[in-house]
Amino acid sequence: MLKTVMLRSSRYKPNPPQVMALGFIALIFIGSILLYLPAAHEEGVNDSYINALFMAASAVCVTGLTLYNVGEQYSLFGELVIISLVQIGGLGFMTMATLIALAFRRRISYRERLILQEAMNQTTPEGIVRLIRRVLLYAFVIELIGAALLTARWLTEMPFRQAAYFGVFHSISIFNNAGFELFGGLGDRPGSLMHYVEDPYINIVTIIMIILGGIGFIVIADLLSLPKNRKLSLHSKVVLSFSGGLIGVGALVIFLFEYTNGLTLQPLSIGGKTFSAVFQSVSARSAGLNTVDTAAFRQATQFFIVLLMFIGAAPGSSGGGIKVTTFAILIGAMLAMVRGKEDIVLFRCRIAKDRIHKAITFTFLSFFFVVLAAMILSLTEPFPFLAILFEATSAYATAGMSVGVTPYLTDFGKIMLMLLMFIGRVGPITLAFTLQPRPEKELYRYPEGKITIG
Repeated sequence: MLKTVMLRSSRYKPNPPQVMALGFIALIFIGSILLYLPAAHEEGVNDSYINALFMAASAVCVTGLTLYNVGEQYSLFGELVIISLVQIGGLGFMTMATLIALAFRRRISYRERLILQEAMNQTTPEGIVRLIRRVLLYAFVIELIGAALLTARWLTEMPFRQAAYFGVFHSISIFNNAGFELFGGLGDRPGSLMHYVEDPYINIVTIIMIILGGIGFIVIADLLSLPKNRKLSLHSKVVLSFSGGLIGVGALVIFLFEYTNGLTLQPLSIGGKTFSAVFQSVSARSAGLNTVDTAAFRQATQFFIVLLMFIGAAPGSSGGGIKVTTFAILIGAMLAMVRGKEDIVLFRCRIAKDRIHKAITFTFLSFFFVVLAAMILSLTEPFPFLAILFEATSAYATAGMSVGVTPYLTDFGKIMLMLLMFIGRVGPITLAFTLQPRPEKELYRYPEGKITIG
């Protein structure tokens, strides 16, 4: 009997979702050890392991929630560890492993292709290695161009080496929608990009990079091949149209809600108000940067940003949330029901039933995790419920926006946010597949029943 159990355990191989989850966990713990080292901190700065673990989880999950100013707390080594974790976590550790394998001309096995399929949210492993090559190329080219543009701007106010370092660091952080920044470590600057609230150059470059990182590599590839194919896939059409709509609606709502708020938009010029509203609308979907004080927003604006964060970015990107395609299916389902239609149709294409079921399940699980965490945190943390809900949603959606609560959380609160970041990055459905036993084929079906709805 013991021999049989040992034989079965020796033959056990984790499925692709389990490999993904275990890979992220391993990366977080490796990062936490590196960030806990004295060499990772400025001289005279001491830190607890729970804080190092939190910062590593935030970096790997490309969230951007921080317990202190990165530029002030960490040494050059610590900052390089954080931005390396962001790069690996943003592109996916399997993508980076594939890069190493391709560099050494090693063949990618079918099992590894299945894991890559899971990591990239693809429906088939066919052509997955070719897609990974393009993902890596697009990422490095966009980050290189972003670093050059940001460096050119900061050369006007910093020495070349510092400007180049800031350009590379922030380009990686912005494109991966991570939200880590170094300006909080400069004594004469406010945190994040608040110093550049009315700077058109920084605003435009940052907004474009956030959008490119948030729409996903599949859409970027589709856009680049548009001159040749002369058409976009349904996925790209949905992502681009709904992302544009959410950005526009979000900017308009923030502009109107905060127009007379003396702590946010009111002191700015009309151009500054517009840039700020658009920036916060774009960033709320996953990037975590801000050009005005998020904690100073009116409660209605903060709650609206919670909704934007919950929706999140596109599949196949480093952004979190329920994803814009899920939101599109939910809107389509509502409209179909109101019109008395049986099928959900987007851009003259009928959405498959399994996609609809997955969207509903994903949304319900996400809502359940966020609300449950917020309720528990409201019992353990001495902050208003809206502030707690804001931080919990930001963690789960890996958005990184904050109203200033995170640095003052108890250790239990930090662990809760870490769990939310991990679930949000891996995905609740992937996590469910990770924990569930191997599915067995059903030998019978129950009779159909009807219940009253509404």
